[in-house]
Amino acid sequence: MIENKNIIQGEERAVLVGLVHKEQTEEQVNEYLAELAFLAETAGATTVKTFIQKLPHPDSKTFVGKGKLEEIAEYVRAKDIKLVIFDDELTGSQIGNISDVVGVKTIDRSDLILDIFARRAKTAQAKVQVELAQYQYILPRLRGMWKHLERQGGGIGSRGPGETEIETDRRIVKDKISLLRKRLVEIDKQAATQRKDRGTYIRVALVGYTNVGKSTIMRILSKSEVFAENKLFATLDTTTRKVVYEQTPFLLSDTVGFIRKLPHHLVESFKSTLDEVREADCLLHVVDISHNAYEDQLAVVNKTLQDIGAFDKPTVTIFNKMDLYEEKTFDEWLDAEVRQDLLRQLKNRWEHETGGNCVFISATERRNIDTLRTTILDKVKELYAIRYPYLTQFY
Repeated sequence: MIENKNIIQGEERAVLVGLVHKEQTEEQVNEYLAELAFLAETAGATTVKTFIQKLPHPDSKTFVGKGKLEEIAEYVRAKDIKLVIFDDELTGSQIGNISDVVGVKTIDRSDLILDIFARRAKTAQAKVQVELAQYQYILPRLRGMWKHLERQGGGIGSRGPGETEIETDRRIVKDKISLLRKRLVEIDKQAATQRKDRGTYIRVALVGYTNVGKSTIMRILSKSEVFAENKLFATLDTTTRKVVYEQTPFLLSDTVGFIRKLPHHLVESFKSTLDEVREADCLLHVVDISHNAYEDQLAVVNKTLQDIGAFDKPTVTIFNKMDLYEEKTFDEWLDAEVRQDLLRQLKNRWEHETGGNCVFISATERRNIDTLRTTILDKVKELYAIRYPYLTQFY
């Protein structure tokens, strides 16, 4: 049987594990593990150590090989570690084999993200979407995971459905998935009706990698209180506000952030939430330009937009956190003229890449916000003129 567990048992000490193989370089793995540590922190865990193994391909039984797994197990026992998190997706048998050796709860990145989503879900729609994704994640892993899930109690990776009996009836899980899908269809119909009731307004959606500042920008542009936090997936439910600039109204939506290696179950389950992006007339793609891998993050978002059929929409790229970028990039003794020249080169490059549809801002310092508003207003007026050529009141 499956039961819900909704409490993280204190602050769990965790070790992270990454694998360098022919499709992932060591530099990439280090970057992924840094992000995984942030995910773990968001879920309430403290990362004590990271382990990196180099193999041509993942080991089918233990993912990292017997020797490395023994090394991890020794460290876990010596340092009283309660949780081992793998950066890549594990099979049910791998989870069972690994947890047998290390003796503590073992989860992968997908399980961790699902746990965070379960904690962040507030609306009925988000809760059903997360629960559906959790059951879809568990179903193919039941055979290998039952010992691990039955032995471990609550905590990170156990939020939501978890296995508590030795024998799990796969039919019960499949029936639960079927029931959740039906409930989601009903909720989706209600959400679609609400979207249709928004009338003739142009719809603008904020998109971007998680934790790039979308909610902060939403709060500034709409002058409304929208939850913003320096953690991954602070926003899970779509928030929509009516905004009016110079007598021109439009709808602005803040959407869930994207991330590398996003579990496909989540993408499938959150299709209705992503409808807000698909049905938008214009996208504001927010990028944290201060992040070392901001170009990779930008590419991940574009790939996800392609996957959901929203990549070809009119888009304004907002390069946020310019204050942090300058702080990290420029020495305090750098000549002002040289600094300006380097900034000009950066802006020229991205203006070329985006066809001039980009703005460089600092949301926290309110830098260049007026330019951003003007850019959005011009885009919205342009879209009104195309859609309603005789409705001159909006443009």
